[in-house]
Amino acid sequence: TLSDITMSDLNALGYPKLACKTPVPSDIEVSQQIVKEVGLLSIVEVGKQVGLTEDEVIQWGIAKAKVSLSARESRKDQPDGNYVVVTGINPTPLGEGKSTTTIGLAQGLGAILGKKTIACIRQPSQGPTFGIKGGAAGGGYAQVVPMEEFNLHLTGDIHAVTAANNLLAAALETRLFHEASQSDEALFRRLCPDGKEVSPVMKRRLKKLGIDPNKKPSDFTAEEKSAFARLDIDPSTVTWQRVLDTCDRHLRCVTVGQGAKETVKSKEKEGERLQHDRQTGFDITVASEVMAVLALSRDLADMREKLGAMVVGYSRAGTPVTADDLGCGGALTVLMKDAIMPTLMQTVERTPVLVHAGPFANIATGNSSVVADEIALKLVGKDGYCVTEAGFGADIGMEKFFNIKCRYSGLKPKAAVIVATVRALKMHGGGPPVSAGKPLQEEYTEENIELLAKGCCNLQKHIENAKKFGVNVVVAVNKFKTDTDNEIETVKKAAMEAGAFDAVLSNHWAEGGAGAEDLAKAVDAACKACDGEAFKFLYDVNKSIKEKVEIISKEIYGADGVDFSDEANKQIEQYEKSGFGNLPICIAKTQYSFSCDPSAKGVPTGHRITVREIRSCAGAGFLYPICGDIMTIPGLPTRPGFYDVDVDLETGDVLGLF
Repeated sequence: TLSDITMSDLNALGYPKLACKTPVPSDIEVSQQIVKEVGLLSIVEVGKQVGLTEDEVIQWGIAKAKVSLSARESRKDQPDGNYVVVTGINPTPLGEGKSTTTIGLAQGLGAILGKKTIACIRQPSQGPTFGIKGGAAGGGYAQVVPMEEFNLHLTGDIHAVTAANNLLAAALETRLFHEASQSDEALFRRLCPDGKEVSPVMKRRLKKLGIDPNKKPSDFTAEEKSAFARLDIDPSTVTWQRVLDTCDRHLRCVTVGQGAKETVKSKEKEGERLQHDRQTGFDITVASEVMAVLALSRDLADMREKLGAMVVGYSRAGTPVTADDLGCGGALTVLMKDAIMPTLMQTVERTPVLVHAGPFANIATGNSSVVADEIALKLVGKDGYCVTEAGFGADIGMEKFFNIKCRYSGLKPKAAVIVATVRALKMHGGGPPVSAGKPLQEEYTEENIELLAKGCCNLQKHIENAKKFGVNVVVAVNKFKTDTDNEIETVKKAAMEAGAFDAVLSNHWAEGGAGAEDLAKAVDAACKACDGEAFKFLYDVNKSIKEKVEIISKEIYGADGVDFSDEANKQIEQYEKSGFGNLPICIAKTQYSFSCDPSAKGVPTGHRITVREIRSCAGAGFLYPICGDIMTIPGLPTRPGFYDVDVDLETGDVLGLF
């Protein structure tokens, strides 16, 4: 009972200390044990822990809640807390525990050191959850609970992104069809029927065309009617694709419009009808520009503008065609209006977590939302901590965090935590391939200092890169049971030689916040030694598109240069002509190497970055070069993770989810 608990039994937050089991059970067993045996803190109480009022917490079931943006607005005059980003080295396909370290660090700062702390992480995609990598709730005794609610559906934000993206795809496809089968007069008559007022989104298009938005449709000239009604989209310039939140390689290239009703009259042969089909494809939902808009929007109004400005293609005259041109911007915002609010959850040690947005780092911006970080920084206050995660290796997730997310938010981080494992560094030193579902070879399970030392160059390059942005770097060596003391010391020594502020062992997976206490202390010291004013961007956005891609490639990836395909060159010319040349760059490339070749380990030299195409994410506010063989929708392995997932029909418990 509560009366039997002494102060020594409580953590720094005033809750019973975590009782970790040895050996550590599976992630889902830990989560279910915490939920059933220890009990969750009321989500309202989790909010109160960092000062959220009841009207700022919109409950969404028992274990989660949406947080109103008023939580930020009402505290706008309060100082921000310390801003810390967690990133990592180039990983193995198994992942190196970056999400786990993010949660473990938050537990160490909050439950152990007593610092007001909020972790900010992304919502996981269903793709890897049922594929190879698994979810992103953390793991062991450093995870968000209940983990099955976190990893499956959450509060529906990813479903909202899917719905919004595909509504725009349907609007685009329909407009192409109707314009191919109707005259300008017929189009205008149907868009502006007698007695129907011009809608607000239509007025946006009229302003863009220089037509008085208050003018009655009946007063339009023939030229104005044609300009308004016909978007005249060039199908070869369309970049907008459909999305779904599943790894499905067979949807990478599809043909749409093959139904019997999708035909139009031939303009060349009387009486002939032609199939109105075209080749397109699917992306995974978290690669959608709608997801990027969610991650980078400041509020509902900002999101409305960004969604409306998303470019789907170009007219035959070379004019960008946007979601607002298609009449869709307002409807997209309605679908996304609840998604703009972050979701509040808790860790196994009852420290608060804000979960929001879920863009992949290899094919998108790779960071949780600006909104979540801003709310967290206000809630924790001057001496508190917002620990936010950047996806995959520091060469992609961290670079985009600094150059894109921080550029738009105006926030200045003080420290970067780079997560490293002995396993991954041995792989970078020339160890055999690491594959999901296969046992690790003896190079990874037995001490091998020589192999490890060779691979430490990968960690050192990431430290060097992080320091270019003016932040202090702390290396967290994420402990695995086969790691030896000599191996741990080898990694720490290499990190310090590369200029890290500190390098510490962290065992949060097995011990929760207590296992991350040294890491928490190191991060606390690193933030105190940095006022944030030294923070800087890698490039000036006003440089040309090619210059910005080359700066990232040479400075971060260590490339000799960049090769642009003919298609990419054509797109660059079009984007610069359209006024998009001053946008930051979000490179899509493999997460497994500094280069475009996933098999090139360590720090490759003498390589070049190949840009095969560049997509415009003008609404979200960046350009998106696609490099090498990276795919924007992953495939499934022979034995995906879903083989192990089921439900206990008596209790309703989820089984086998990691």
